[in-house]
Amino acid sequence: MDVRGNRWSIESSLDELEQLAHTAGAEVVGRMVQRPSKPSAAYYLGKGKLKELASLKEATGYDVVIFDDELSPTQQRNVEKALQVKVIDRTALILDIFARHARTKEGQLQVELAQHQYFLPRLPGQWTHLERLGGGIGTRGPGERQIETDRRLIRQRIHRLNGEIEHVRRHRALYRRYRRRRGIPVVSLIGYTNAGKSTLLNTLSGANALVEDKLFTTLDPITRRIRLPDGKEVLLTDTVGFIQKLPTTIIAAFRATLEELSEADLLLHIVDITQERKRSQIVEEILKGLGLSQKPRITVLNKIDLIEDTQPVPLNGETPVVLISAAKGWGFDHLLGVIEEALGSDIKFSPLPY
Repeated sequence: MDVRGNRWSIESSLDELEQLAHTAGAEVVGRMVQRPSKPSAAYYLGKGKLKELASLKEATGYDVVIFDDELSPTQQRNVEKALQVKVIDRTALILDIFARHARTKEGQLQVELAQHQYFLPRLPGQWTHLERLGGGIGTRGPGERQIETDRRLIRQRIHRLNGEIEHVRRHRALYRRYRRRRGIPVVSLIGYTNAGKSTLLNTLSGANALVEDKLFTTLDPITRRIRLPDGKEVLLTDTVGFIQKLPTTIIAAFRATLEELSEADLLLHIVDITQERKRSQIVEEILKGLGLSQKPRITVLNKIDLIEDTQPVPLNGETPVVLISAAKGWGFDHLLGVIEEALGSDIKFSPLPY
């Protein structure tokens, strides 16, 4: 469900939301769009649209409603009460997918932190049935409600998680200094989720990163050595994919992982050539927000095996562009040569306005 103005962006965003739902294991039975001047403060959507949505419950049998934007705690509670079904938003859906795919201790810490930060302001809706008085040594003070106890415990857990993640950041910083002393260049893969980054990593390095036609199947960073045509070795790192409307809590929680991008010598922006250009623009916006828009970069147009027109793409002067098929192994020799040239020069590459 979405409440916004531009038809093209709505359909594109809802298509992505449906794929996110599929990744989380849900079956989508319908979608609904409303275009008011601004969302309702109480229900997000208008009361007429809310009644229309309620009337579809019997026909479709839905038991969960997913909103494409982040809901306020009040909006979520009101809609759940009106529809008598579970209501989640895009942020909660992404957090659920992240929780499923976090396999390393670091990834699990970062996901748990994002979850606590998201659910802390939503505790009143979770505990309205437990607003009881009480006391007890080591649990809560006199007259403290259960919800206040839980808030305090969650804040304490957030503090501990921040400390553990800070330890991870320091460890990564030490490892990066070690790599710099050894002079090993680092090339990081970036791009929209499901653009083919993991497939490229697997093919170039022989890694066994999970590859599925789902979003965010790669969450934890994976680093492998690859050899360039001149015989030199570089480290190739795959990171979490980007997505439109990526929640700020997730970006903040994954700061330790995203810092790997800032230390990379070169970024490979993997672009799914079959998808809309809007996805590349979203990656550009996220990189700008991370202060990485001027980082040396190569744009890699992937999945050329899925299109008929493979004519050369117009370049914009300084920006290197390579066409490949990660699944078929096409264009790899050219890609490795361009990487070698980029790492061996002082040229600053500007982003491709693709």
